[in-house]
Amino acid sequence: MNPTFRAAGDQWRQRLNLSHPQEVCRLYRKSLKLLNSWVIDRIIFNEEATLLRARFDDNRDVNSAAATRLLREGKEEAFEHLHPDPYCVPWMPGGSLFMRNPPPPLVVCFPDGNYPADAPKVTFNPDMSVCKVETGKSAVGQVIVDFSTKSMT
Repeated sequence: MNPTFRAAGDQWRQRLNLSHPQEVCRLYRKSLKLLNSWVIDRIIFNEEATLLRARFDDNRDVNSAAATRLLREGKEEAFEHLHPDPYCVPWMPGGSLFMRNPPPPLVVCFPDGNYPADAPKVTFNPDMSVCKVETGKSAVGQVIVDFSTKSMT
């Protein structure tokens, strides 16, 4: 890999310098999301989330060396417990409702051309993004949707 390519990749990745409390907050949030993927029942989820919060609160006032070690161990534990099929919100990419039932064109709803004042002024693609010719995402004519990548081709 040449240095120019590596520099471009490093600029694109932009490593964030987060403070320790921000990293702990992100780890806690990621842990809750992982827990949500593993536990379906809401009552059990609440109990496990309470235990998880207690684990974080027990180590709130440790010295910086122990805090760094605990953060590293927590990230490793979160990585070990990754879910093979994590939960995602149904209407977001990867969800079961993504790109379902796009709104029909206004011409179909109002064939006489008498649109109400509050009707949207834009046309939507099947993935609910706004049609723009300059971006190449325009649902004019037949639209082919690649369901493996959940994008329009």
